[in-house]
Amino acid sequence: MTSLQTADGAAQTAGAGHGGSAEGDARRARVDVHHHYTAPEWIDWAEKQDIVDRKHLPPWTQWDVDRALTLMDGAGIRTSVFTVAMLGRLQDPKLRKESARIALQAAGDLADSHSGRFAFYTPVFLDSPELSTWSLGYGMDDRGAVGVSVRTSMKGLYLGHPSQDRIMAELNERSAVVSTHPMEVPGGEGDLPGVPPYLCDFLMDTTRAGISLIMNGTLDRFPNITFILPHGGGFLPYIASRLEVFGGHLTPKVEAARVRDHLHRFYYDTAGPMSPSATPSLLSVVGSSRILYGSDWPPTPAHLVTGVTAPALDNDPALDEEQRRSINRDNAQRLLPALAGDRQHV
Repeated sequence: MTSLQTADGAAQTAGAGHGGSAEGDARRARVDVHHHYTAPEWIDWAEKQDIVDRKHLPPWTQWDVDRALTLMDGAGIRTSVFTVAMLGRLQDPKLRKESARIALQAAGDLADSHSGRFAFYTPVFLDSPELSTWSLGYGMDDRGAVGVSVRTSMKGLYLGHPSQDRIMAELNERSAVVSTHPMEVPGGEGDLPGVPPYLCDFLMDTTRAGISLIMNGTLDRFPNITFILPHGGGFLPYIASRLEVFGGHLTPKVEAARVRDHLHRFYYDTAGPMSPSATPSLLSVVGSSRILYGSDWPPTPAHLVTGVTAPALDNDPALDEEQRRSINRDNAQRLLPALAGDRQHV
């Protein structure tokens, strides 16, 4: 079966009547917690500021609402919760704030104009507590963001570093759901020529961020924050036993008896890891109640989402119907209660 045929079949399932099984309902009403949004309005603004040249931007930045809805219908995605992309390494505080305002205004307008289809995370900037505080207020209080997005590392510092405690305290006070994602990964002699960073380096960056959050006590000191680790948590679930065995050699030490408890504090999205070889490891460490559906579109092309990754989840032999329903929809609606109001649309 071709990718196009698979996409057409998925679209028919997504538009099926209400009389299907509970699992069928979940397959045509997924909540996608991993969707990358680059606002066309932001690109227009950034080009006028000579920050970007759209002709040289990667294809995934050419975000379009009609293409997004087509992909969502084809993959059975009812709601996409997206991160707000802003490209370039802006240093001027006023320009960074204006950049964030333009992007968040567009994100809020999109969510408002397509009620039930889109929701968004407001960004937190690990190197700027002041900008982060403004973004939390504008994004969550004024524009209705349902959570927060943050990089797994920035300028060599990983999520959970003590220098971020002011930001973490604000997130803890808000009981924030924090979607994490790699962006800038360490380079240098360890690079493997011809291998893009998203194949392995992104997974390692996520793994390091998870260990940093555990090792620095962030999960204990800020217990109201919930972190989502992308791409199935990188290598973290796979190396859980190694962390238990060697945690005493870390600085600060990680208590072996608490490793599994810490790993159960995270949520993990399905962007890439779901397969007969990967799923059992993730399930054995955290269980299906901590796994969320993630498409990783548009960096992951539409034909792969509809023809490979979504069907891989729906046909994974390690999952039963109840587990798939939890992953496709129920876990996300429990984690992000603002999305549960869309049940009447299912």
